[in-house]
Amino acid sequence: MASRHGRRLGPIGICRILAGCRANHSRSAASLKREYDAVVIGAGHNGLVAAAYLQKGGLKTVVLERRYIVGGAAVTEEIIPGFHFSRASYLLSLLRPQIYTELELKKHGLKVLLRDPYSFTPILEDSQGEEVPRSLLLGNNMAETQKQIAQFSLKDAQAFPKYEEFMNRLVTAIDPLLDTCPMDVAALTQGSLRQRFRALVGLRALYRAGFALGKQLPQYYEVLTAPISKILDFWFESEPLKATLATDAVIGAMAGPHTPGSGYVLLHHVMGGVEECKGAWGYVSGGMGALSGCLARAATTLGAEIFTDKAVSQILLSSDKKIQGVCLQDGTEVKSRLVLSNASPRHTFLELTSQEDLPLEFVQRISQFDTRSPVTKINVAVDRLPSFLAVSNTTSNDPLPHHQCSIHLNCENTHALQQAFEDACNGRPSRRPMIEMCIPSVLDPTLAPPGCHVISLFTQYTPYLLAGEKQWDPHDREDYANRVFDSVEAYAPGFKASIIGIDVLTPPDLEKIFGLPGGNIFHGAMSLDQLYFARPVPAYSSYQSPIQGLYLCGSGAHPGGGVMGAVGRNAARVALEDFKNL
Repeated sequence: MASRHGRRLGPIGICRILAGCRANHSRSAASLKREYDAVVIGAGHNGLVAAAYLQKGGLKTVVLERRYIVGGAAVTEEIIPGFHFSRASYLLSLLRPQIYTELELKKHGLKVLLRDPYSFTPILEDSQGEEVPRSLLLGNNMAETQKQIAQFSLKDAQAFPKYEEFMNRLVTAIDPLLDTCPMDVAALTQGSLRQRFRALVGLRALYRAGFALGKQLPQYYEVLTAPISKILDFWFESEPLKATLATDAVIGAMAGPHTPGSGYVLLHHVMGGVEECKGAWGYVSGGMGALSGCLARAATTLGAEIFTDKAVSQILLSSDKKIQGVCLQDGTEVKSRLVLSNASPRHTFLELTSQEDLPLEFVQRISQFDTRSPVTKINVAVDRLPSFLAVSNTTSNDPLPHHQCSIHLNCENTHALQQAFEDACNGRPSRRPMIEMCIPSVLDPTLAPPGCHVISLFTQYTPYLLAGEKQWDPHDREDYANRVFDSVEAYAPGFKASIIGIDVLTPPDLEKIFGLPGGNIFHGAMSLDQLYFARPVPAYSSYQSPIQGLYLCGSGAHPGGGVMGAVGRNAARVALEDFKNL
């Protein structure tokens, strides 16, 4: 266990998982059959969504998960006794509203805790006399948010509502694209009648998005293609506000605020909503694993079967190169006419599928799919809430409004974010890491013992391999974790002394445990060359693959990552349509 009061935490405390700690998961009461209509590889949230829709569409469906628990990266795990962590993904906003309704998730127990205020950025600055450092608190009350921004710039306070309106219009225009199959350009001229019709649906969705944006289309095109720093410099002048907004443009991406296309990643993070509050993010009651549990119950209620501890080792093909089923690591073969893979494109096509059965150009493009990740996730158990210099705790240590927020540290200005990014480009963890701190136990006390809390530190930038192609070792993990804790300590003195235990997940750890290639939370970069009809590769963006009956239903397909469920729903609908025409 990590040192209770020590200033540095030894390697024993790093990535420690308690033996025998197993969360609840869904398992069909029946035994695994040898034949189904459809097999879903992986019980990540997209796989569970796909299974529910396949079963709802009349196909006998089974989900096979290699871990002991369903949910993929959306899991709740008791890493330290009494402390329940959303171990990988930790916030909910992007889940498609159709999935809420069509799978009756509230009936299955889903409860999301809305955060208001939602963003807190404390500032490290020299205070004069008894003055406390400033901070920026953003919430759903626009008047109060403007007062906060006005501390730094009256001009920015006046511009913020116009910026929000501008971004919301773009979100509204492109939102329908998330639920449609990307336009297949080749199918428009070369495909069957059914394929041409499907391509026309995608073309119509694109046309409607452009029409909705009207004469401002060039400005919105700039948002999608330009560096986020350019967009924010146009709207604002105060660095704390620009840096706070920029974090959503680079989070999870091996990109800096000056990287072209980072504006789209920002958009990707503001296009959701919670409880009819647009753009809001919330904590799932019970942790992210509770969402996966609801999806699993929805699927099994419809009749799907879900099995854990069932790792797929190979996708089986018939002699005419059509899907025949899958083979498990223990040698068990499960026959099916459809296989939907919730695994990453790399794992699906480079490890589970024989290369001889795939076109050479397709294999080459999948091999070149950018999966770089800057993320190290650190889960921390503490015995009290952090008390920030900018806003001190009460004597009773009760939660204050800012404790429920995404707390942005080392985010005073965009230059700091860019410098952190450049460090990783040179093969070293950021000297001053960008940190997003969340404390879900503030709104959900069931996650930790009384008086204690679980803290999520989503940090970057950390390269997959260190300088000189060096792999991470315990010393590197310890050194980086302490660098992060030192940063938190600068804003909230006493934080390090409050630590009970930690779980550090570098990019290689995220890859090994959750199957995230390169540690990438999106299964692949959300860069302009890997979006829409180029995701994962051109000509295969419609969830289909070169193999008849094999589909992608994970984040490596359109519209990409985040706990959204759109990929699972879209892929299932395409597969169901194809199945009826087999």
